[in-house]
This record gives sequence, C-alpha cells and structure tokens, in this order.
Amino acid sequence: MVKIAVISDTHIPKKSKSLPQVLLDGIKGVDMIIHAGDINRDYVLYELEEIAPVHAVAGNTDDEYIEKMLGKKKIVTVGECRIGIVHGDGTSGTTLERAVRAFKGENVSCVVFGHSHIPVNNVMDDMLCFNPGSATDKRKQEYFSYGILTIDGGNIQGEIKYFK
Repeated sequence: MVKIAVISDTHIPKKSKSLPQVLLDGIKGVDMIIHAGDINRDYVLYELEEIAPVHAVAGNTDDEYIEKMLGKKKIVTVGECRIGIVHGDGTSGTTLERAVRAFKGENVSCVVFGHSHIPVNNVMDDMLCFNPGSATDKRKQEYFSYGILTIDGGNIQGEIKYFK
C-alpha cells in the first residue's frame, strides 16, 4: 500500500509565511507528496522533499522559474495507477472540467488538481477527481485542507483532511 499526501495552493509567503505544522505533522510517513501548483516559492518544495519525494506542477500564480522547473502538467505512475497532475486554471468550463479535459485519452486512474481551493473527492467515469483544497488559503471554505491518496494495487482512494 502506498500513501500519497496531496496539497495545492499554498501561496507561500503571501497567504502564510510557512507550511502549517498541522499539515507537516499529518503527512509524516507518507511515501510521496503531490503539489498541484500555486507554490510561489521553490523552498516549499525543498521542505516537502525532506518528508518524501515530491511531484509538482506549476500553477497560474507561479513564476517563470517554477514553471520551467516543474511544467504545467504531468503523469506519475504508482503501482498500477496513473495519476494526472495539473493546476486546473484556464478560461473555459469549471476547474474540474478543465482538469479532466487535460488528461482526455491518457488513461489516468486519478486527476489531481487545485486552483479553486475547494476540496473535491469524487469518482467520475471510473476516474478519481481529487482536489485537496488549500492548507493556507481556505477562502470561503469552513476549513483548511489537504488530501491523502491511498493506492493498493490498482485501487486508488482519496481522503480530504480538514483542520482549523
């Protein structure tokens, strides 16, 4: 079984000076970390890499340096699961629709995205659509949040972790 922490939209240092301790404590012991963009400072990735290997994409508020370093879209294979990672920004449709469309025809088991700061953990057409929300900028949400994906063979499940 593989456990993957999923975060997005940390917006460091604008929305928080650092990653919240409750997040760092909650993701200790994971096998991998996915960051779905709007990182804003590369040192956030280095801090996360001290916990587990990180796979990340750039979001719409990330600068050219981060975009060149990470790219805007990627697919990570874990066991029998292919996980598509994209921020989800754009101009047509909803954030969810843009994220799903980004991987059309690419046979992914899960699409991880961010941008809206609204947690999503739904299965559509046998594909998990997963947005962890934000651990530093909850906007109109009641709670801050991050996610955990659990992969067992070809089975992938998501869980949103909420905190104040």
